Amino acid sequence: MKIHNVTLCAALLASASIVPAYAHTSFVNPTAEQESTIVAALQVPHGCDGGLPTTEVRVQLPEGFISAKPQPKAGWEIEIIKDDYKKSYMNHGTEVKSGPIEIRWTGGDLPDAYYDTFNLQGKISGVAAGTNLPFKVTQICGDKGTANWDEVAEKGQDPHSLNNPAPVIRVVAKAATEGESHDHAAHGAHEHGGAEHAADVVKAGDLELSGAVAKAMLPGQPVGGGTVTMKNDGASDDRLVSVASPVAGRVEMHEMAMVNDVMRMRKMAAGIVIPAGKTVDMTSGDLHFMFYNVSKPFAEGDKVPLTLTFEKAGKVDLILDVGSAQGGHDAHQHN
Repeated sequence: MKIHNVTLCAALLASASIVPAYAHTSFVNPTAEQESTIVAALQVPHGCDGGLPTTEVRVQLPEGFISAKPQPKAGWEIEIIKDDYKKSYMNHGTEVKSGPIEIRWTGGDLPDAYYDTFNLQGKISGVAAGTNLPFKVTQICGDKGTANWDEVAEKGQDPHSLNNPAPVIRVVAKAATEGESHDHAAHGAHEHGGAEHAADVVKAGDLELSGAVAKAMLPGQPVGGGTVTMKNDGASDDRLVSVASPVAGRVEMHEMAMVNDVMRMRKMAAGIVIPAGKTVDMTSGDLHFMFYNVSKPFAEGDKVPLTLTFEKAGKVDLILDVGSAQGGHDAHQHN
């Protein structure tokens, strides 16, 4: 994760040519409850003025949106800029004083004729109901121009009067119903039940496969993701050489890794090695499957069929349980 000096970042932005664009960025879901963990899906509808393709998207995170995590995107690198928050926050009994303040997706190519979403998970904390949280966005179109969405409406000002409004999430009061405790318990039971199902082991040769899960896809999200845990009890290595699913046009194996202080995602064309006597746990976040051209977006509770082909163990069919877009139990408990 790359940590930059914020003053330097501002200077670099100021040096770029500023070109107005003709439609603003926005969030798929523009409201969120107090003290909730959300997945904010930012829609980027076009390139810079003149039809220039977008090659970089920078999102400044507002105070009160803490512990942010960006979602990887094929063909884009991720930079996470960290700094101290203006105040401290309590997050499940732990005091949080610093964290990501800006997320950048870089090195991509989004033509003007298409739109895309850029997703980040985070917690809204210490924010009063009725507050609009502005996420200032900069689109960079190579070295030809930029489009800034950084204007914030003053109190009483009509945001539609702004030329380049920053996309906002409006914080609303947390819903409290009579059955909330029961619903929370049921949600917990559902998550734990999913974990128990995911713990079922499928054996193939010397391999044991477990924990096959996928995440629900957000509106407008073009690519799905999934993981599995692979244990090799044999005396020699095996290799996962291909992955396929009848519900996707193609499925690829990807790896997230730090390269020169920048988090990068790359396709693993040579496959994934499962060393003898070792376990490859994809839930750690470094490895994952990406589902392209899905027949329909993954929804929580769905089942996604997947066929893994290994050099030695051969073909293995699995079913991935689809959990929440926020990462299910882990996101609920730890953010």
